[in-house]
Amino acid sequence: MIKSLKISKKLENYIAEHSYELNPVQKEIINHNEKMGSQKKMQISVTQGYFFQFFIKSFNIKKVLEIGTFTGYSSLTMALALPKNGHITCLDKNKTTSEIAKNFFTKAGIQKKIDIFLGPALDNLIKLVNDKKKFDMVFIDADKDNYKKYFDLSLKLINKKSFILIDNVLWHGDVIDRSKNDKFTNIIREFNSFVKNDNRVEKIILPLGDGITICKKV
Repeated sequence: MIKSLKISKKLENYIAEHSYELNPVQKEIINHNEKMGSQKKMQISVTQGYFFQFFIKSFNIKKVLEIGTFTGYSSLTMALALPKNGHITCLDKNKTTSEIAKNFFTKAGIQKKIDIFLGPALDNLIKLVNDKKKFDMVFIDADKDNYKKYFDLSLKLINKKSFILIDNVLWHGDVIDRSKNDKFTNIIREFNSFVKNDNRVEKIILPLGDGITICKKV
């Protein structure tokens, strides 16, 4: 059996050297997040970021909805790959980290491409649905308790053949460890089963970062 590689810091640096050049502000966000203790795990991996950029360019994605922004690494990374008329709508409830993200967006000169809406994501998602907004891609990386609700509402915000990407679906590998029965491990297991059995989408799990599910609406 072919086993997946564990992506060490050295290997991630090698990937970086042979992929897209990181923007100076991307590097600044990474350095900032490294000083945030356990909160730094809320940032997507650099490898995931490269994948997002390639994905956006490959499918000519122009309008992105991000649920969960943290300090802005993922949204800035995606914005850098968008065309000039591309746009990202971010939903986050944390005013402090959202202000940090906005400052980074301004430093990178892509602030016009990104809007952050503060408040509970469910409330803002319902508003977007009621306003009949549509996106080419939704990225879900927020509180796990509401993953199913975020997913269902996101399906209403995309057309056929558009995408929903969900982070943390392998949950540090705990999803396959039957000795792990804590709240969040079980939430992720239930969510993965829910998506697997959902005939509204085609889906695949990729072992990037903490695991990403890619869904295409059929």
